[in-house]
Amino acid sequence: MKTPLSNAQRLDRIVTEAELQDFVREAAEVLGWTYHHETDSRRSTPGLPDCILARPPRVIFSELKTELGRTSKAQEHWLEQLRQCPGVEVYLWRPSDMNHILEVLAR
Repeated sequence: MKTPLSNAQRLDRIVTEAELQDFVREAAEVLGWTYHHETDSRRSTPGLPDCILARPPRVIFSELKTELGRTSKAQEHWLEQLRQCPGVEVYLWRPSDMNHILEVLAR
């Protein structure tokens, strides 16, 4: 007998990180954000969040993960450092956050 999949496991199989990236990029463009994602992270500083979005007066840094994906120590360090910067919004977004992502970007 197969063990039933959890909702997180189902989402992890359905939505890849690349697809979540596309969702965030498209939502950002529609909602007037300037969007950046480093396509070749091998030359980037380790741990730098996946997305940088700007729409004055707001700046967002967001790390994207699959539903079951884990952050590295370097990613955790960057996220914590950025959270300590007044006015900077910092998020760890997963496929289950898609509605929340839209709410954040629509503000």
